[in-house]
Amino acid sequence: MENNGHYEKMRTEHVRASHLPDVVMPAVSMPQILRGQRALVTGASSGIGRAVALALGEAGADVVVNYIGGHDGAVSAAEEIRSKGTRAYTHQADVSDEAQVIDMFAKMIRDFGTIDILVNNAGLQKDAPLEEMTLAQWNKVISVNLTGQFLCAREAVREFKRRGVRPEVSCAAGKIICMSSVHEVIPWAGHVNYAASKGGVMLMMKSIAQEVAPYRIRVNSISPGAIRTPINMEAWGTQEHYQSLMKLIPYKRIGEPVEIGRAAAWLASDYADYINGISLFVDGGMTLYPGFETGG
Repeated sequence: MENNGHYEKMRTEHVRASHLPDVVMPAVSMPQILRGQRALVTGASSGIGRAVALALGEAGADVVVNYIGGHDGAVSAAEEIRSKGTRAYTHQADVSDEAQVIDMFAKMIRDFGTIDILVNNAGLQKDAPLEEMTLAQWNKVISVNLTGQFLCAREAVREFKRRGVRPEVSCAAGKIICMSSVHEVIPWAGHVNYAASKGGVMLMMKSIAQEVAPYRIRVNSISPGAIRTPINMEAWGTQEHYQSLMKLIPYKRIGEPVEIGRAAAWLASDYADYINGISLFVDGGMTLYPGFETGG
């Protein structure tokens, strides 16, 4: 009887799944909503950062492609942006190093004249159970994921305030987008340093947004859920793992990096001018407590 119940449950789940509509991916083009603006995207040699840099370039912005590793990926991203008709160059810098960040912004201002958009994307994971996590693992993640965003935001705000609003370019003096994660609100066992860094990004973003809003500077976050990138391949790399992941996503598909890119371009544009201090969750509903979708 126990086995019959198990197979009946499997059959019911299969029937339920078979009645769901097929996944249809969006087929949209990027309008030139960032024409004349200059953007810096950190950690842009691969994954979400690369997709954001390409989307901003497609939307008309000149782009600095920052990277620390993955030189070839950064170069190819810059080449692809230039092929669409806007300017781009690569800049290798460790965002957790204050001197390197200051130099990166100084070069951008020399070469591009100013900065209009900062996307604080650089981040990493150093996972371990709490009792096995080293101080070095903790400090590395916090220094890149949180301190790096602080250092870059500080330099961007300094330039935004110095230059002020250019109405012919944007009705805001500057825009900062902090790349956070659903794990700014969802605890993540075994990743305490990462979750702590993203929780910190959330309140740092809101505090900066509150402080600089009167200067016509907008600061927001994008908080991705499960996105098909190399950093989380373990979660989607096999059919078994993918199906397990779908239990956490009410929309029943994984996200693609380009979808974060589109969100960033829109959030940086004047279409989103009255949006300030929010976390935009791009997660297929992962933060909707999916365990309760059938009543808990």
